[in-house]
Amino acid sequence: MIKKKNILKKLYPIAISLLLFAIVIIYKLVDIQIINGNLYKEDAIARTIKDFNIPANRGNVYSADGSLLATSVSRFDIRMDLVTVSNKNFNKYVKNLSKALSKMFGKSISHYETYLRKAKKNKSRYLLIARNLSYTEYLKVKNFPLFNLGPYKGGFIKEQRTVRERPIGKIAERTIGWDEYRIDADGKKYPVRVGLEGNFRKYLRGEDGKQIRQKIAKGQWKPIFYAQEKEPVEGQDIITTINTNIQDIAHHALLEQLEKFKAAHGTVIVMETKTGEIRAISNLGRTKNGTYYERLNYAIGESHEPGSTFKLMSMVVALEDKVIDSGAIIDTEKGKWKVGKRIVKDSHDGGYGKISAARVLEVSSNVGIAKIIQKNYKHNPQKFIDGLHKLEVGFKLNLPIKGEGEPYMPNPKIKDKWYGTTLPWMSFGYGVSITPLQTLTFYNAIANNGKMVKPLFVKAIKEQNKVIKIFKTEVINEKICSQNTINKVNIMLQNVVKRGTATNIYNENYALAGKTGTCKVDYGRAGIKEQYIASFAGFFPADNPKYSCIVVIHKPQKKLGYYGNIVAAPVFKKIAQKLYTNTPILNQFKGLKSDYKTLEKSYTTYNINAQKKYKNIPNVEGMVGMDAISILENLGMKVNFKGSGKVKKQSIKAGEKIIKGKTIVLELS
Repeated sequence: MIKKKNILKKLYPIAISLLLFAIVIIYKLVDIQIINGNLYKEDAIARTIKDFNIPANRGNVYSADGSLLATSVSRFDIRMDLVTVSNKNFNKYVKNLSKALSKMFGKSISHYETYLRKAKKNKSRYLLIARNLSYTEYLKVKNFPLFNLGPYKGGFIKEQRTVRERPIGKIAERTIGWDEYRIDADGKKYPVRVGLEGNFRKYLRGEDGKQIRQKIAKGQWKPIFYAQEKEPVEGQDIITTINTNIQDIAHHALLEQLEKFKAAHGTVIVMETKTGEIRAISNLGRTKNGTYYERLNYAIGESHEPGSTFKLMSMVVALEDKVIDSGAIIDTEKGKWKVGKRIVKDSHDGGYGKISAARVLEVSSNVGIAKIIQKNYKHNPQKFIDGLHKLEVGFKLNLPIKGEGEPYMPNPKIKDKWYGTTLPWMSFGYGVSITPLQTLTFYNAIANNGKMVKPLFVKAIKEQNKVIKIFKTEVINEKICSQNTINKVNIMLQNVVKRGTATNIYNENYALAGKTGTCKVDYGRAGIKEQYIASFAGFFPADNPKYSCIVVIHKPQKKLGYYGNIVAAPVFKKIAQKLYTNTPILNQFKGLKSDYKTLEKSYTTYNINAQKKYKNIPNVEGMVGMDAISILENLGMKVNFKGSGKVKKQSIKAGEKIIKGKTIVLELS
């Protein structure tokens, strides 16, 4: 009996413990099921069910002639998990895998076999095999020996991402732009949105979809097909005003001149006169090793002193105010004129003596234009500034591309920034600041009989091959000045080429009009090496302008040349010459019915021919004149031609050794 009582005493604590344990279990069950049931359910769902983004396909960017300028493509990185591969399979296939990798990527078979065996020994689970493969390359690698066994037996790991590619390469890269995220030094993401990609992102980006997935074995997520999901909406396409043919001509003409004069950077813009559509825009900056690439959008973003291209604005103001006439005689003396303590100088030694106001512009006399403006506006400089403003000079264009440079005009009302020499110096483009595109917009207005139109970069938005929005030409000012003034300065600009500062680009076969510009950089600063900005702005054909164009080249090496007529004007001439040889249809965009495939095939063929490395003169007979000229000039030859159309005859026979600088004459049908 006593023994039984002792046993019961020992069992009581155990029973009580079991009871307490049971109570705790019951409490937890009640807590899980009732009190905090919803919370635990939400946590479980959050761990096993998740919303995944389905990225939308970004819209394409097209040129006016239907060529792809930017598109989204899949890229693949290939890695390998050596742990999942059995020793038997590894040893069986490693040699054949190494041979396949060697054949595709170029390194030796022994290199790959050693690389793979070492990784197997080290139990590597994430071995890099190849980066940035196209879809077709990925399919090839996927079917290599061992990899074709799949992810578990063959250790094959693919990582896919979508990247933005430009089929025409680096040409116009800065204008096409980017819309992407980059990583800063602290590892934080920041958006980079520039050019057309960045500023038209609301059309291009589309709308991401949503898909609900459930976590299953081995950390994989399986779509729940019955669950509600949101389909991605593809981005819309944008049709730019860029013409790939004109863009290629402008890009290479600028590049050649930058390399020749070893300049710091430069830009060229070609605008369609009536519509303001930008047919070509190239911005090239020099690297440390002397090569050039699309570094910054100088055409839109760089505001600088324009130099003598500004003389046209000054002349138009004076003619509009009727303070002079084109036949008025101006004494340029001996090329020097003292204003206060400073001296205005002409580039021509000895000056031009007494010449007409029209001749002042033709020969680009600083003394002449300074005298005209100083004499007539000295006592009322605000009238001159107001005259410029009536011409829409000194204002931003408010472009759809961000980063437009801020123009600057001195203001007589701000006394501490207005001096006795401000007015005469600004008359020839010093002390003012303006971007190349702002300057071109003014010259284009002169070519367009006074109607100033806003530069246009995007013509339309397209969705699933259907045009949903068209951007029409926007008029800034219906008539910036009288027709009488336009007629007078048009003749002056033609004479700049015929008998003025740009006679080196004169050609009797086609009429060009424009103005040279040469501006000293950092003038007046002691100890600064003399550097210049060379420019040329104008239009063609002069009698019925179809295109306007500006070329600006910064800091060419002085010993090689620095005047606008020598450095910048030849780029203008080359573009005009090639467009005259085979003038493109102006309204390529009409109705969006262009034969894009034919145009793209033709352009691709041209590029292949242009990029061949010839050692001997190629046979260009039967080729379109523009293409033949481009190919031959890229080979370092000088090209003269007669007629228009296709090449009928070439003066140097095909097969002869190329001598750079030698002239070849093409007879066009």
